[in-house]
Parts: sequence; structure tokens; C-alpha cells
Amino acid sequence: MKDVMKIATVNFPAVWGNKEKNLGRILDYIEIAGREGVQVLAFPETALTGYDVEAEDMPAEERMHCRLAETIPGNATDEVCKLTRKYDMYVIFGMPERDSEDPEKVYNAAAVCGPDGLIGSCRKLHLPFAEVLWACPGERPFLFDTPWGPISVSICYDSYCFPEITRYARAKGARLHINCTAICTLESPGAGGYLGNLALQYLAMNNNMFIASANLCGRDLTSWFMGGSSIIGPSSTMTEVFYYGGKPFLSDGADESGIQLAVIDLSDIRHSFMDAVWAGGIEKCDWTPKRYIEWYKDAMDTDYWKNH
Repeated sequence: MKDVMKIATVNFPAVWGNKEKNLGRILDYIEIAGREGVQVLAFPETALTGYDVEAEDMPAEERMHCRLAETIPGNATDEVCKLTRKYDMYVIFGMPERDSEDPEKVYNAAAVCGPDGLIGSCRKLHLPFAEVLWACPGERPFLFDTPWGPISVSICYDSYCFPEITRYARAKGARLHINCTAICTLESPGAGGYLGNLALQYLAMNNNMFIASANLCGRDLTSWFMGGSSIIGPSSTMTEVFYYGGKPFLSDGADESGIQLAVIDLSDIRHSFMDAVWAGGIEKCDWTPKRYIEWYKDAMDTDYWKNH
């Protein structure tokens, strides 16, 4: 299994509702990254279309994301796969996906293309804010196989607020997690970026894994997206994470468009709750999912849960 990887994330200013323009620019970024020898390239959530949802009261099928949604495979993934084959690389990019078996369903998805063509799609599991007006939730976490072992993908809210997803991926052997995201300035200035930084740093340190996060930047339809695409991972100081590429959300210049590139060594992993280091040197794993399953079952049997 390989350890060393050249990876990049894109601070991408999507043009709202202009799929053709956005796809052309995605392909341009892939060409440039491919010529630089990038092996894994991540774009933000809804990079193909832009993120914001129309405020007007309208049927879901008339909303922009539903009108521009494509099946996977489809035109956008076909074009991206031409370049991933050409440059022997993996590309992950956000888009609205129409269910090929049930065309009335649309997902907030991230398409994954590789050296051999299309791999699949990660469908966002939890839908915050106005996303429920156009998208259906996915069902399962998404991982794909590579020469560096499994790589996991999740989308924005899934990454920050549901740590079960990255823990699951780490238990499946993933050393790298891709976060396709769309964090903008909220009513409380900087709140989303502040919490996003805390969450990604915690997940990287607690799971002892690398996280590559790609965010939209600039003006969308009504929102201003803060960029902050980055590649973070284990530090030589055990209780810290290191920014191998890019900047934290809210940093000066973090909202400028462009590619953040890094070379990372996935073997540079020193500790984990699944390793003996945290078990006092005893050869056992401190992470015990069999017990947690029983806790979740018990929680689901309470009146509090049933009333929600």
C-alpha cells in the first residue's frame, strides 16, 4: 500500500445556476492539477451548480438544483472521467445527483472519478437549512479503494456534526477523509467558520487521520462563502494538528480562489483510540463498537427519542 500522496483542494467560486460555466472551470482546474502531478483533487459541495436555494415558494422540481441535476454517470462525470483517466488521478466534486432509478429524487452528492473512470457518488446523509427543499437524504457513508487504502468522503454538515461518520471510516481503514463543504458567513459573523475549524481539527486529531476540506468561496446567489479549503493532519506534537496546505476558515486571504496543494505521508500516524498506545501498552483496542450498539438501541427505546 502506498503512503505518500500529492493532494490538492480547490477554493472554488461557483457561478450560481450556471452548470456549463462551472463544469468548464472544474475541468480547467483538473488539467492544471493533473499537469502538476496531483493524485487526489477535491472540489466543494455543489461546485457544479452553486449552493444557495431560492427563497420563493415554489415546487421542488422548479428549483435550480432539481432543474440542473444529473444522473451519475452523466455528462459532468463523463467529462471529468476523461481527465482523471488522462492524468491517472482521483477527483471528487459536489453536484446535485438525480436518482437514475427514481427520477423524482435528487441528492446533494459528491461524484468520485478515478484513473479507471467513474467510481460512484457520496450522497449527503443529513440535510440542514433549505437543502430539504430540493434534496433527499442519502443512506450510507461512502468510501472508495485506492492504492493508499480506502478514502472516505462526506459533505459539510455530515462531517462537522456527525463524528460517527469519520470514526466509521477510520475503523474501515481510511487514513484520509475528504470533506466537500459550503460554509458561508452566517447571521453570527464567523460562527460557521469557527465551529468548522474546531470540528475538523478535533476529527483529525481524535481519529488520527488526514482531512482534506474543499469549500466554496465568494458570492453565490445571496451568500458569501468563506473559502478556507485546507489539508490537515497529524502533527509532530501529539495533541495538535498541522495545516499541510491551505488556511483555516476566517484566516486572512482564506476566501481567495485557487488550489491548495500538499504532499502528505499517510504513514505519519502516531496514535489512535484503536491502537495500544491509548490502552496502556496492552495489545487491545479501546474503541468497542459492540458496547455502543447496545447504548444506541437503549437510547432509541426511550420516550425522549420516540417523541422526537
